[in-house]
Amino acid sequence: MKPNKFSSLGQYGLGIVEQVVLIVIALATVVATYQQIAHIWQAWAVTVGDLLLLFLYLEVMTMLNHYLGSGKLPVRYPLYIGIIALARYLVLDIKELDAWRIFAVSASILLIAMAILLVRYGHVRFPYTDGTDLQSK
Repeated sequence: MKPNKFSSLGQYGLGIVEQVVLIVIALATVVATYQQIAHIWQAWAVTVGDLLLLFLYLEVMTMLNHYLGSGKLPVRYPLYIGIIALARYLVLDIKELDAWRIFAVSASILLIAMAILLVRYGHVRFPYTDGTDLQSK
């Protein structure tokens, strides 16, 4: 289907909104990283929770950088962020968690890790095409 001028204008408008939101996310991540580093500096102590939070921010920045560079967002990056977030939750709240919740969070981490392996296997075994051969079929 050939896009008309209204759909082209809509795509252009959505593209601008997308870029603005990406800039807001990037700035918010940089500010949050700065605040966390300032907190570590002020407390003069580094905890595992602090490091995992910094890794979360790093993964978000890496995901934004990759998306801005290629225009594509691999599914793996949000999955990595999910694993780090669950690990941080587990590390920080281990004293308040009962055995079943610890098991559930650990199982969730395992399932996400298996999903990452499945996605990686799929990319190697069934690589993407450029889409031109799909239209000819």
